[in-house]
Amino acid sequence: MSAVRSDGSGHYLRWGKLRRVVPPSLSRVVPLSAGLLLAVALTACSVVGPVRRNGSERAGEPKPSEAVATAAGGVAAGGAGRVSLLQKLGSDGPLRTLNVMADGKWECVDCAGDGVTSSGRLDPEQTDRLQKLLADPRLAGETDQARQYRVSCIDALTSSLLTTAGLVTSQDCPGEDRPPVATEILLLLTQTTPAEATG
Repeated sequence: MSAVRSDGSGHYLRWGKLRRVVPPSLSRVVPLSAGLLLAVALTACSVVGPVRRNGSERAGEPKPSEAVATAAGGVAAGGAGRVSLLQKLGSDGPLRTLNVMADGKWECVDCAGDGVTSSGRLDPEQTDRLQKLLADPRLAGETDQARQYRVSCIDALTSSLLTTAGLVTSQDCPGEDRPPVATEILLLLTQTTPAEATG
């Protein structure tokens, strides 16, 4: 078998003859592909952090609250007196949406997890109760930002209330502390519309 040696340029010589083992076009593509894969891997690691499943850390799975917020696409409650309920069961479930206007009119898009879109209106007493809860100053202290909220279960139903005060997230997860005003809003909405409080 002939000896093979390199001249330092990436080309290989066999008994004085120049022989390319790797074509120059491929030699440029391989490092580029490796760099691209590394960049994608590092980006994925920075975006998807560890998540706890029943108290234990699990890497590589999206947080339900992040999924809900991302799926909301920056939707705002649309003004005083309006509220949106965004829900997601686990990390793979479809987004459930309930929008309630200041006058009590509501629209549900798969808010019961059954694929049905429906609409209706709260009665005057329910509407008045909802408006008082949305105007409660304590709601500002219950936002995810104020509480520095982090999900504790990834298989539970995650409910996020999008209000003018901010996003308030809670989970149907054993042992979770629930913000009182937001919990009352959630119960009112789930008792008067097809939306559900539990998974």
